[in-house]
Amino acid sequence: MNEPQWRYRKETPSSRFGGSALVAGGIGLSRVAGLLREMVTSRVLGLSLAADAFAAAARIPNLLQNLLGEGVLSASFVPVYSQLLEEDDPEVDPDRVAGAVGAILLMVTGLAVLVLVLAARPITWILALGLTGERFELAVDFTRIMAVGIGFLVMSAWCLGILNSHRSFFLPYAAPVIWNAAQIVALAFIWARDWPIEDAARGLAIAVTVGGMLQLAIQLPTVRRLAPGLRFRPDTHIRAVKEIRRRFAPAVLGRGVVQISAYLDLVLATFLAGGALSALFKAQMLYTLPVSLFAMSVAAAELPEMARLVDDPQALVARTRRSLERIAFWMLLAAFVMIAAGDLVVGVLFQGGKFDATDGVLVWFILGAYALGLPAIGASRLLQNTCYAVGDTRGPARIAAIRVGIAAVIGVIIMFPLDRVLVGAEGLLGFGDVLAFGPLDADVRDTGGVVRLGAVGLAIGSAIGAWVELALLSSLVRRRVDGLEDPRRSLVGPATAAAGAFVLTAAVKLVAAPLPLLIEAIIVGAVAVTAYTILCFRIGVRDADLLLRPARRVIWR
Repeated sequence: MNEPQWRYRKETPSSRFGGSALVAGGIGLSRVAGLLREMVTSRVLGLSLAADAFAAAARIPNLLQNLLGEGVLSASFVPVYSQLLEEDDPEVDPDRVAGAVGAILLMVTGLAVLVLVLAARPITWILALGLTGERFELAVDFTRIMAVGIGFLVMSAWCLGILNSHRSFFLPYAAPVIWNAAQIVALAFIWARDWPIEDAARGLAIAVTVGGMLQLAIQLPTVRRLAPGLRFRPDTHIRAVKEIRRRFAPAVLGRGVVQISAYLDLVLATFLAGGALSALFKAQMLYTLPVSLFAMSVAAAELPEMARLVDDPQALVARTRRSLERIAFWMLLAAFVMIAAGDLVVGVLFQGGKFDATDGVLVWFILGAYALGLPAIGASRLLQNTCYAVGDTRGPARIAAIRVGIAAVIGVIIMFPLDRVLVGAEGLLGFGDVLAFGPLDADVRDTGGVVRLGAVGLAIGSAIGAWVELALLSSLVRRRVDGLEDPRRSLVGPATAAAGAFVLTAAVKLVAAPLPLLIEAIIVGAVAVTAYTILCFRIGVRDADLLLRPARRVIWR
């Protein structure tokens, strides 16, 4: 009768199944809300100087979220906490461990937010070196406003770690819906009142902070229910907390390396023609959508389960192999659609108001370049979590450093020549000295109405770096997990199907070109998905059956 209460909080067996589907469902809702938000943002801000300043300011405090948030907690906190829940040790209270980690994270986050607010000007100058004049002043203002909201999002990631470990997957990934909703409501009000662009961007920054607070608040009641003994006390002497801290430092280093890449992209993009920052932001939002839906959903759901299977290598290998197959199918589909029909996707989502067809061409080119690395990014996300499950956070960090270095070098080499290439809605308009290395003159960069391709160079560097990372992670995981075949083999079948489907999709796209944009997008998208799925099914890719099964049921009836 005196046994601790945490011993009776086992999840029901049914909660063990469909975790990735719940994660995907939650992410899907939040991403749809994010797309709606960005659709309205495009029409209110376009690719203006204020939009560039907002994009830069959003990236700066976002460094804090990525350093301390979900990725780091997934690597350090979730495996240890999941094992504590599984072991059911009467001598160790998981609630006490979670509370100690939360208290430490809250103190670190609070201090970091304070530094961001007080030192916004020098930090913005360092992290957005190419911004000058009005763009710089706006970015400083927006950084101060959004820093507080990012602090709420970091603590929201701590809630996510607790909920995932208890196999409560849907809520934490759907919670960003309320964050996006706060911004959509603000944008709708701003649009209706026809605010000046600078004031509109400032109002959106305030909505980011309000939304972050709401996103945290909506998760806390469920966290309290699943962890009723939770207390915010920084008990650093607990053995499990020490283990989390041991894993935390390499995980932060790994995420820090990745953030150096984001920092370099931000700094380099500030030296490119006007609109590059906001175009990058939109393209990254689209290409990270399948990463979140199809890679992160599987990887996040599998991490607690893989952590429970560290003593059963055969089961761990089987689980990893099947997850890689699932990720490969969906990521190749997404990459194929973005390359073949990305212009239609961008046009339907963003075109209108201050965002015109020429702006859409730039976003599509960036999106297509990023999409080349999507399959590698998806597989790498799962392999990283496999390493985290077996306790290795240093290996992925070292590999991430190599990836960042390669991406940065390649991006720098080709982005300035590409910034001399001008495009319009109908294609190439002209080019300057493409052998020149260095930024355009400031007065040329800030000239509106002209679209240059410099940002595409950064996306190409990112794609190449992603494939190098996958190759190195594949080798590392095979050394850590006995019996696992080369993870890259899971990409062969879907890649073959994508190549075949591309030819048919391109032909249909030419025929459907005279149709209205929305109708053309629907027809081309339907042909692309159908052709890819049927070819995958014929090749023997198991996940293709998930899409074909409903159609077969209708036909058989």
